Amino acid sequence: MHSRIPPSLLRRAFVVICLAISFSAARGEELPGTKPLTMQGDLAAQMVAGIDKYLMRELDALQPAEPPRVKGAYQDYIDSLAPGRERLSKILGLIDKRVSPMVMDYVGSGTPNPLVAESSTYKVYQVRWPVLPGIEGEGLLVEPNQTARASIVAVPDADQTPESLLGIDGTYSPKMRFVARLADMGCRIVIPTLIDRQCTFSANPRIGRATNLSHREFIWRMSYEMGRHILGYEIQKVLAAVDWLKNTNDKLPVGVYGYGEGGLVALYCGAIDTRIKAAVVSGVGFGGRRDVWKEPIDRSIWGSLPNFSDDKVDSLYGPGRWVIYEEARSPVVPEPPKRDGHNEAAPGRLETRANVERDIAALKPSEDVHVNKASSEEQAYHHRFVMTAPGGQSGNDDVVHSFLLILDVDHDKPAQAPPKDFRQNFDPSARQKRQFDQLVAYSQRLWQTSEDVRRAFWAKADPSSPAKWEQTSEWYRNYFWVEVIGKLPKQTEPPNPHSRLLYDTPKWKGYEVTLDLYADVFAYGILLLPKDLKPGEKRPVVVCQHGLEGRPQDVCNPGKQTPYYNSFGARLADMGYIVYAPQNPYFGQEKFRILLRKAHPLKLSLYSFIVRQHETAADWLASLPFVDAEHIGFYGLSYGGKTAMRIPAIVKRYCMSICSGDFNEWIGKNVSIDFRGSYIWSGEYDMYEFDLGQTFNYAEMANLIAPRPFMVERGHDDGVGIDPMIANEYAKVRYLYANKLKLPELTAIEFFRGGHEIHLKGTAEFLKRHLGWPK
Repeated sequence: MHSRIPPSLLRRAFVVICLAISFSAARGEELPGTKPLTMQGDLAAQMVAGIDKYLMRELDALQPAEPPRVKGAYQDYIDSLAPGRERLSKILGLIDKRVSPMVMDYVGSGTPNPLVAESSTYKVYQVRWPVLPGIEGEGLLVEPNQTARASIVAVPDADQTPESLLGIDGTYSPKMRFVARLADMGCRIVIPTLIDRQCTFSANPRIGRATNLSHREFIWRMSYEMGRHILGYEIQKVLAAVDWLKNTNDKLPVGVYGYGEGGLVALYCGAIDTRIKAAVVSGVGFGGRRDVWKEPIDRSIWGSLPNFSDDKVDSLYGPGRWVIYEEARSPVVPEPPKRDGHNEAAPGRLETRANVERDIAALKPSEDVHVNKASSEEQAYHHRFVMTAPGGQSGNDDVVHSFLLILDVDHDKPAQAPPKDFRQNFDPSARQKRQFDQLVAYSQRLWQTSEDVRRAFWAKADPSSPAKWEQTSEWYRNYFWVEVIGKLPKQTEPPNPHSRLLYDTPKWKGYEVTLDLYADVFAYGILLLPKDLKPGEKRPVVVCQHGLEGRPQDVCNPGKQTPYYNSFGARLADMGYIVYAPQNPYFGQEKFRILLRKAHPLKLSLYSFIVRQHETAADWLASLPFVDAEHIGFYGLSYGGKTAMRIPAIVKRYCMSICSGDFNEWIGKNVSIDFRGSYIWSGEYDMYEFDLGQTFNYAEMANLIAPRPFMVERGHDDGVGIDPMIANEYAKVRYLYANKLKLPELTAIEFFRGGHEIHLKGTAEFLKRHLGWPK
């Protein structure tokens, strides 16, 4: 007795055999007007590697700073420094006005001005001072017994306490005595607390979330999205201390002495604030900052290279001010902190620096650099020099001596023994938690009130008519591209299209395609062409974008219904659309995220490359004789949905956009510590875009797409967000289209029963209505 093979199994076997025959026949066939594609291997991985080569060339091309040769009038030179200081302040997030008037509060157990410690030459107090609303600086104040001779802010490394710089915590060593020496010389000194690199408080027990993000990365993530920076907050604390020091005695010269993370803070403070006469920058890799991408991510500053590398920042100091680079051993931070069961932190470490000689050579003292202060006198533009600390220990006697001479303080007294802390069993962790909690609360308030900030930012856009809207939103489009996404130069290579046949189904053929952009950088995708195209016919194109770690094959696979994507590209091709499925470079796990680490200091992002890839691909598609160039639409899922918000906002050749499985209250999703689905709790640090929170939430990105058609596809059970968040943000989009532009038919949202997937029901109707296909 013979068993009967089920018809369904026979049909599947027939499809597999046909596909195998098609793949075999595919070799050697390419699209007309293209060259044969011969690249082998993983093209997605090669794309990521090519972008990496581009970025490394840009980093390698950064040159050591040459001292400026200043010509012209003194005041012209002074005025020329202001734009640089303004730009540096912006990328460090120094955009909030500090609290005034400045006061210094003495912290103690009810007694006025309680002493922490005392020596024969000075007294030490525990203090705090207001900085921004809800944010205080906190640390120690050293008051000399004699009349003060200079005012100094001594900034420790992130993992040092203020007490350790004075040696009053039991860790005193003659090798770490520089702050005590400054105090012995009669200087008033404020020593602030920095946020440390532990992860103890990087959690929210109320919702059961914790991470191994260092306290610095935890603050960096939320502040970066809101146009601030952990370093910027600490600079504000130092400058608030300078405010107080100057308010109480304006005649005393002011200096800043910083080590490690405090060294970076000191360098930036002196560059930004002209009241600071001298800064010592100790234990910092003060070369061109080419390798900042290897360091902890909290040191990443948007657009800091090349103009604001460490060896160029000091050009903002200006006449009569000094920078001393102390070549001391930098802090060693081997890896992100450890927390059982957690690995969300971005990789990054601080190591003992190599190529010290090269770095020092980049910081040669300026020679013969003068400006005309008056017709009969000249003034040096500023002074910098490098001093080596024997044994690599910060606070070398010669450095301290030089620093004091610049501040007009004679170095004429022997060092005294440090006092002991009067406090019993002082625990600095409570102070650290206060400082951490204040910055978290401030950042949370920023995003919670950010809608009003964005509304004010968008005040110049005119919705009185679609034409007016397009005209007045152009400035915002350019701002989005240049200041948020990062704008690459125009492509340097001709597209030079190559192709080869990949699929051959009863209804369409699929071709792999590559297009050149720059040396080593190319675009890659799969083009699906219906077989029933008639001579001279032009059809619309749907660009179907995959998500994180995806491939075009996930979108176009004709042999199975792929997870999440449901082979929506293949299904649209079955309907008769021309389909193009690009490969985006968010592929390769940590490899593509490292691209971001290299790109951000260059004022670039992954989307900088994606924009140019889509521009080139869209222009090439429009040039094909069978493409209706006026009807090229975009449809993306997940990370492809992120692309659907950003790329059509810039690339106007896309006549419409559909965002699936991603539309959100995006700023809250990145910043909130009370939402379990926030990226704060994930390892996807690639989501953070500088200053996005003050400029473009998803509704504002949709503003840039308007008045072109725009749709959201949302599964009720999709974990990327929750319905109320999505609906509230979309309501703003609907308000613009329906109420302001009076074009309600050009936008839609579909909620469906399902999760993180392509539904292709309401979206199919939306495509048909706005692309005019199927006929």
